[in-house]
Parts: sequence; structure tokens; C-alpha cells
Amino acid sequence: MPQLSMLRPLSSSASVPSSLPPAASLAAASSSSLSQRRSPFKPSSLFARQLSSSSPVAAAAAATSADASVDADAEEDDSAGAAAGPHFDEADLGRLTHLRNIGISAHIDSGKTTLTERILFYTGRIDEIHEVRGKDNVGAKMDSMELEREKGITIQSAATYTKWKDTAINIIDTPGHVDFTIEVERALRVLDGAVLVLCAVGGVQSQTMTVDRQMKRYSVPRICFINKMDRAGANPYRVIDQLRTKLHLNAAAVQIPIGAETELKGSVDLVRMKAYYNEGEKGETIVVKDVPEDLREKAEAMRHELIENLANVDETIGEIYLNEEQPTNEQLVQAIRRVTLARTFVPVFMGSAYHNRGVQPMLDGVVDYLPSPHEVENRALDTTKKEKEIVLTSASSASLVSLAFKLEEGRFGQLTYLRVYQGTLRRGDFIINVRTGKRVKVPRLVRMHSNEMEDVEEVGSGEICALFGVDCASGDTFTDGTVSFSLTSMFVPKPVISLSIAPKSKETANFSKALSRFQREDPTFRVHVDTESKQTIISGMGELHLEIYVERMKREYNVECITGKPQVAFRETITSMAKFDYTHKKQSGGAGQFGRVVGYIEPIPEEEVDEDASVEFENRTVGMNIPFQYIPAIEKGFYEGCDKGYLIGHPINGVRMILEDGAAHSVDSSELAFRIAAINAFREAFFKAKPIVLQPIMEVSVTSPAEYQGPCIALLNRRKGTILNSEVRDDYLEVQAEVPLNDMFGFSTDLRSITQGKGEFAMVYKKHEPVLPHMQETLVREFKEKEAARNK
Repeated sequence: MPQLSMLRPLSSSASVPSSLPPAASLAAASSSSLSQRRSPFKPSSLFARQLSSSSPVAAAAAATSADASVDADAEEDDSAGAAAGPHFDEADLGRLTHLRNIGISAHIDSGKTTLTERILFYTGRIDEIHEVRGKDNVGAKMDSMELEREKGITIQSAATYTKWKDTAINIIDTPGHVDFTIEVERALRVLDGAVLVLCAVGGVQSQTMTVDRQMKRYSVPRICFINKMDRAGANPYRVIDQLRTKLHLNAAAVQIPIGAETELKGSVDLVRMKAYYNEGEKGETIVVKDVPEDLREKAEAMRHELIENLANVDETIGEIYLNEEQPTNEQLVQAIRRVTLARTFVPVFMGSAYHNRGVQPMLDGVVDYLPSPHEVENRALDTTKKEKEIVLTSASSASLVSLAFKLEEGRFGQLTYLRVYQGTLRRGDFIINVRTGKRVKVPRLVRMHSNEMEDVEEVGSGEICALFGVDCASGDTFTDGTVSFSLTSMFVPKPVISLSIAPKSKETANFSKALSRFQREDPTFRVHVDTESKQTIISGMGELHLEIYVERMKREYNVECITGKPQVAFRETITSMAKFDYTHKKQSGGAGQFGRVVGYIEPIPEEEVDEDASVEFENRTVGMNIPFQYIPAIEKGFYEGCDKGYLIGHPINGVRMILEDGAAHSVDSSELAFRIAAINAFREAFFKAKPIVLQPIMEVSVTSPAEYQGPCIALLNRRKGTILNSEVRDDYLEVQAEVPLNDMFGFSTDLRSITQGKGEFAMVYKKHEPVLPHMQETLVREFKEKEAARNK
């Protein structure tokens, strides 16, 4: 067994009895699977046609695979020769081959934390199983925060590591709620593989789609685990069909259940054609038997479907399939691994974590089918060569490159989670923050187990660790100073909701300390002071997101806060072109002020509006009527005018200002004069250009029992929602709608009351749209009244 030199030995706990056949040793095949991943199989058009006769879905998958491979080849040509030296150290190959970095992600209440709890128990990492909302008041290991245990939800992603058979596994358990989506974003940025958990009844839900988009964004290979197979109405085949139709994944079952609902006893492995039964009080013993006679025909049919799906995307299995031969178990395992790594196939496992069924075979799937760190291509930007893209190696002897992907305030100061991509990090080393150029010493290096930690002396490439006493921001890259590489940061969604916040009693240092800490830890949590009302405004991803932070301030900092009515992120824009010709003159003895600007403003077409630069300034002046040194002042005046709109005081979006001409005075003109001229010219033109107010529209997904279909749709209609799709499946209603955020406050309370607590919903920001005329009049009137009251 290879020695895991970079890992401290696990605490000696009783080994878990298991008669499950050992996972196929794939160390020898890792180099071949690596080459497969880098140059995935490209099916010829003839091959695709031959497949299409047996399955139209198959042909589509084959075509998709071909397109993906062409793209991959093009990318590879661009980066050829970027990575110098070996991709990994030969001496380190044993450790890397037996290492997995995985995340567990899913929709709310799909059983992620329960599944992680079972994984930790079966791998000997914990001695007792505790439930998420358990009666023993202990709570699941990964939900270490008091608030998480009370509410029964995961708020922060938690990291741990364990060992299954001879493979070390770093696991990050992520939240399912859309309000904490940044935690999933951060985890997937640094992980090599993922387990997508789905509910056997709910199937593919709104947040499942969000997680799927995130996995595709970071090119993370995944396996699926259909959980809650013990529930009434569980239907894994419907869920697999949804994976294909809704998420467009080439998914196929590698297991089928033995029994259903309350009679669930285990699963049949379609690869090895063996039946696995969980026995023992907590399902810790796996008993392997032959496939039951009543399931043999079903198992044969499902195995044939699995081979057909693999033949679409894997050359070896494709040839065997066309020759009408049967692949061996070893060939199937290696093929599933190759295509999972190439992200052209998703193997689907099933079980019930709560009832201790099917977790160990899923762990074998993690080892067999998800990549080792050296099988994943990670890229960095070389800041010394105009940010040229570089392919990182997984060699522990190479220069250190690591990413700080999460910050936490611990008992001993700031705790920084790091993923080491290349090189080795040792306690006492000096490392350099590429963004700031600061050189810092690593005083203490730890491996995390939820809220507990173990000290380690060094960490090799591909590992996840944490360190204390390093001042940095989320997304910073650290190196040893020999290279200047920067890892591209993660995608941070923009906040959708704001609240005014103030301490109940006299303001203390803890108030600002708490806000500053939460901002550092969570990039989606923003704080600013409103320049006019002087109120502190907090912004986030949803009501629950902000509610959790207010509660944490009370518990962790002893600061009780009062929150004001949520402020919706309205925007203002124009609908037509308007000209301006404005002269700013002021004479007050001595040098005065003079500046004249001429031009027009116009709306930017919707498809051209950039998220990061939603207003544009263009200088089309000819000659020296306006000296060039005053142009930046005019541009600054325009941007200043856009910061606070003139209808309701919200930022202005989608406007382009074209400066065509102007005039200057040799003595009286100044940057200040032209800045004021630009602000006033823009204000005048803005009112001529038929301005409108835009409001954020949310994509809302409601799930409830089918008998509440009428009340649910009526509730969405009352809140000015547009119903996009409504379907009833297996006694459950799923409704997709677009609803203005301004009408979504208190929606969760109303939904729970009309569905007796059985309904749930998720929402994500979609776009900004114009408000109705009568609503715009109300908003403008309220803004004017507020301004008049302030100016009294």
C-alpha cells in the first residue's frame, strides 16, 4: 500500500467490517486515463450514424462529445509547451493516485450533510452518527455552527478529510440554499470532482440546476447519488430521465435498488453484477450475494443501457458494442472512469443515507471514477508575461502555487483555507501574496475536520489545508516567490437585496468589527453607508442570507441590531436619444468658472450592456475647443451623475454619453468647472430622454404537493408573477415563474401557510425589467416626498 507521506495518520478507530470487493486498482491505468481526458474520443460521423439507429439520444451524446473534443484539442494546442517538466513526481505518484478532493452539492434538503455524516462514520472518522435535526441535540458533525444545528440547514461549507480503504479523501460539504451559493462556488473552484446528490422524489430541482451550472463553469467531473430512496414515491428512473432532459447530461445508472421505499434493502451493482446488502445496526456491514432472480432481467436490461450509453462516448466500449461482444468488468470500470474524467458521462448511484443504504458502494465510485489531483489540468496566469496562461503541474518538487479560497474567523485569529496546486507548503516557510506582494511566514499549518483541526508539518500538491495568522482576501494566490503566477478567481454573483441596519443600543466597536469580518469572509455580503441618509446598508443574496448575519452578530458579537425595510436594487435608464448643450458660468470676483459641453446621450442596446461597465462615455471632439486635459473631468462628472439617479435616487444603467463639442476659457476654465458642466448637462438630457425605472426580476421555482396547485399559482399571480411552466409529477407540483423582487418579501411565510408547511421555493436573479407606469409614479412621488422632508 503506498504511504501517504503528506497526511498525518488517522486516529486509530475500529475498522469497519466490509466484504465489498476491493475497488479495482487503477494506479496502472492512471496515465492512460489522463491521456484519454486530455484527448477525449472523437466519434466519427459513421460511428454516430451506426449508434443513432439504436438510440437517438445516443447519437446526440456522441455528437456533443465530438464537439467537446474539438474544443479541447484547440485549447490544448494553445497551451502546448506551457507546462515545463514532468506533470508529477514519480516518487509522489502513489500519494496522488490515492487522493481525491470532492465536494458534496445539491438542492436544499436533499441529504448532503446526512450523507457526509455516514461517509465519516463508515470510514472510521467518527464513532457515532448524529442527525441534522437529531433529538440528542448534538447535530451532524459538519454542521458545527449553533445556528446550523438549530435551523437544520448548512450555512457555511465545512471541510474534512478521511480515508476509504487505501485512498485519502478531502471532502467539502456545501450549503444547498441559493442564499449561500458563494460557498458552493468557492468549493467547486478548488475541487477535482463532485458528488451531485438528488432527492429520489424531488429529482432535479431549481438549486440542482444552479449547482450543475457551477460544476460546468469549473469543468468539475461528477458522479450522482440519488438519495432518499426510502421515501414514498421514490422513482430513480424519473430522476435519471430529468438529468438527461433538464441538465443535458449523458447519465446512466450503475446500480438499481433492491426493494423500494420502506422495503429498501440494498442495491445491485450493474458493473460487477453483484447484489450488495447493508446489514448491522447502522448498515456498516456489506454482504455480497448474487443478483436476486426477480431482478435479474431488469439488471440485464439496465446493464445493456449502461453499455449503450458508454459506447456513445468511449472508443473501446464502442468497438466492443459494434462487434456485439460483452465488455469485462475491468473494461467497464476503466471506461466509466475515462468518460467521467472527460465529462462526457455521469454514473448514477442510489441509496438512502438516513437509513444507511448504498453509501459504501458510492464511496467505491468516488475512488473508481473521480479524478486524482494529477489527472486534472489546472491553469494559472503568469503576471510577468502579460497574463499568459500556464498549465500547472502536480509535482511537489515544483514551485509553490496555492489559492486561498475561504476565510473564517477562528479562535486563534483568521483561518485561511488553501488548496495547494503545485509544490509543497511547510510550516515555517515564507510565502508571497501575488496580489499584494506581501511576504508572510506560515506559523501554523492544520488539516480541518469540521470545526476541529490537526496540526501537520507539510502539505503536498493536490491537498487542502488551512493556516493561521495570514492577512489576505478570498481568492488570493500564494507562491514561494520563485514564480509570479495568479490563479483565476471564482465567479461572485451580485447581491439582490439590501437592508438598513443599526445597533439597538449605543454603537460599539463590535458592530463595525462584525461587519468587516463578514465582508472579508463572504464576497456576496456587501456593506456601505448611504451618503444621504447616513444609514448603514447591508446587501446579500436573499432574506435568509441577511437574517443569518444579523443573528450571528447577536450571538457572536453580542450586538443586537434593528433592520429596516429591505431596499430593492432598482435601476434607472433612458429609452430615447437626447441632445445637450450646457454652459456652466460662475463669476464671484477673481478667476471664475467656465465650461461648455455639447453632445447627446443614448440608450445602450440591451445585448451590449456589460455587467461590470453598464454606462459608457465616448469622446468625439475634434480640435482644441475643449483642451484634452479637461476630458477626464467631463467623464468623471458623467459617471458621478450616474451614481445616483434623478427619478428615485438609484444608480443609472445602460446609458452612453457622446461628447461632440464644447468651449473653454483661457482663465476661468478648470477641471471642476467642466465636471459640474457635465453633471448638469447629463441631468438636463436625462429628463428629455424619457427615463424609466427598472426592477430586478427573479426566476422563482415553487415545489409543493399537487393538491395545493390552485393556491400556489394564485399566490404567484397576486405577486405579479408570470408563470413560465407548471407540471405535476408523482403527486408533486413544480412551477417556474418570473416575479419582481419587490413583490417577493414575505413570500416564504405565505407559501408555508397555504401549503401547511410542505411547500418550498428557490429564487435566483434573472434580469432587470421596466416597472409598470403607475408603480413608477408611486416610486417617484415617494422619493420626492423623502427629499422634501430631508431638505426642510
